[in-house]
Amino acid sequence: MYLSIVIPVFNEKNNIEKLIRKINLILKKKKIEIIVVDDSSTDGTTQLLRNIQKKYINLKVIYRKNKKRDLSKSCASAFEKSKFKKIVVMDGDLQHDPIYIPKMLSIFEKKKCDIVIGSRNLINKRIKSLSFFRQLSSYFIIKLIGILFEKKTIDPMSGFFLFHKKIYIRNKKKLYLNGFKILTDLIYSQKNLIIEDLIIKFNYRVKGKSKLNLRVLLLLIKFIFLKFFKII
Repeated sequence: MYLSIVIPVFNEKNNIEKLIRKINLILKKKKIEIIVVDDSSTDGTTQLLRNIQKKYINLKVIYRKNKKRDLSKSCASAFEKSKFKKIVVMDGDLQHDPIYIPKMLSIFEKKKCDIVIGSRNLINKRIKSLSFFRQLSSYFIIKLIGILFEKKTIDPMSGFFLFHKKIYIRNKKKLYLNGFKILTDLIYSQKNLIIEDLIIKFNYRVKGKSKLNLRVLLLLIKFIFLKFFKII
């Protein structure tokens, strides 16, 4: 099994090596590459990544030097450099557990999916590992997407998913690629995608803090309306 794992990070010095180690342990029998995209971190993450690159032979690091940080652009830069056709995107804060990746791969193969989403089931229950602001914001956005577009998943706000690289290649010229939720961009980039949800347990963040803020939320709302009115 050949798999590229894309991890966009900003200020995850205390989390990223633990995640890389766990990914390699869980997927040790598979041919993988781990692509970490450092979006101009300021906490020492950059130096840590430089120090561990020789330690993990399957680790590739992309250093983005940009005052305007952007998760979607970080992911796109990794997609361009990825070697394999199957790509997993996940956060670098340990809230996405790589233990789910083998199950995502199994669903992907058996059901011949285009995308498998690690979904948090936000609509139906309170997620204790999410702050009230994050849960409320995500709930609002999911409901808005459900009203304006065809429902394709229970969690279009997820940052943990497996997809086929061809979806990005086919649609990259019409992707918005601005903001912090690239999954929403991908799933509404073309019709007739086969999408499956895998319900996951969303872990508590132990170190660092969430990147979701009002600016991120407003960018996402802007994208949704631009998409709805077919401006993009």
